[in-house]
Amino acid sequence: MSKRALKKYIEELDENALREQIMDLYERIPQVKTFYDFVFNPKEEALIEGAKIKISNEYFPTKRKRARKRRSIAQKYIKHFKTLGVDPKLLGDLMLFNIEIAQTYSATSASMPDAFYKSMLNSFKETLQYLTYHQLKEEYSSRIEAIVDQTTDQDWLITDDFEEVANDFVD
Repeated sequence: MSKRALKKYIEELDENALREQIMDLYERIPQVKTFYDFVFNPKEEALIEGAKIKISNEYFPTKRKRARKRRSIAQKYIKHFKTLGVDPKLLGDLMLFNIEIAQTYSATSASMPDAFYKSMLNSFKETLQYLTYHQLKEEYSSRIEAIVDQTTDQDWLITDDFEEVANDFVD
């Protein structure tokens, strides 16, 4: 169904039928419930803090011995929060946190696979694009510089790529 057809259908419904459909959607589809729960009671800071705990658990687990280091967990939260429309400052903070916690883990680990570095570079690019789009360059510039400095200090294989991406961000 096209958006135009949906608008026409909605206009034809009376107020009670529209209410019933919204309630039906709320009860049947978890994403609709999540959306309305967020709209009426955002608690954005609590959601971001919960996501940070889950992401840090990937690298520094509290209930198991080995770190999983799955970038996909952070990406899942970031995508979900973008869909909900979380405040860009809070989401930018989470995106940077994801990279920072991975760097903290990397500093304690003897060696990391090449895929880890490439994955972090992709996250870094996505983060800088997001921050640029939402005009948050100045607010997070010190954290961005610290991330690039950490890649140098830890002698990451693709330090030059991080510097290049950061320079493109500054320009």
